[in-house]
Amino acid sequence: MKHKNLLSAVLAAIMLLVTFCSCDIADFFEETTSDFTPDMYVHFLDVGQGDSIFIELPTGKTMLIDAGENYHGEAIISYISDRGYDKIDYLVGTHPHSDHIGSMAYIVRNFKIGSVYLPKVTSNTVMYEKLLEAVEKKNRKVKNGRAGITIAKDEEKDFSAKIIAPVEINEKNLNNSSVMIIIDYKESTFLFTGDAENEELKTVKVDVTADVLKVGHHGSRNANPEFFLKKVSPQIAVISCGVDNDYGHPHKETLKYLEKLNCEVYRTDKDGTVTVYTDGEKLGVDTGGQVMERAK
Repeated sequence: MKHKNLLSAVLAAIMLLVTFCSCDIADFFEETTSDFTPDMYVHFLDVGQGDSIFIELPTGKTMLIDAGENYHGEAIISYISDRGYDKIDYLVGTHPHSDHIGSMAYIVRNFKIGSVYLPKVTSNTVMYEKLLEAVEKKNRKVKNGRAGITIAKDEEKDFSAKIIAPVEINEKNLNNSSVMIIIDYKESTFLFTGDAENEELKTVKVDVTADVLKVGHHGSRNANPEFFLKKVSPQIAVISCGVDNDYGHPHKETLKYLEKLNCEVYRTDKDGTVTVYTDGEKLGVDTGGQVMERAK
């Protein structure tokens, strides 16, 4: 009886509101039920001056692109676990610099992982060697992250995740051997560029038009030439960088180019963890997400 009385009261209130607004009741319900239901979430984690992107794919699987410096591993695992996952199905290290793969060995040792993708470069840093060792101990083999590789595809979901670079390996500048990934889900496209600079960007021949861009190399000038940003023409651009970092990232020229494109710009140094979500058609953004604190 109490529920019936409550329902009657709610309906009466709606009718009263509609009367005061002089609008049709059908219009009222159309406006209040127009929110979409996202099934893909891209979390640009606030790891300071570094990159780490956790993706909840529409297939129910997960991807982690990069893992920040070597003191973020515990916080990244906690973040993923809090989202209800116990496995990273696709783990991608864009290139072997510490601000991208620093915590990856820790994550491999302490979390379930599936496929691992790295560019085929030579690096003798202790951090990189520990990562390879951790992958081997998990009985996994590193897959060659190069242009033309499809990481995942689901035709029924109209979803794919493909590697579009590196086309060539540059041993002298590992930034220009960065794994670049493009994810298509229905009408929405996401582009992740690692630290690829002008030289590597020029080698990419596929269509890079995207709705959402992970701005290259923390917003540096060399990684974001105007010609490339124009090709991408994003609606949303996300810059991962540290507060008052020593590199002056993001560069004012990059911000100027993005402003010309009239896209929404988000920065982890100002907005915390940034989450872009979609149902494959519409896009939404949440800011002020968790900071990946340094492990004590």
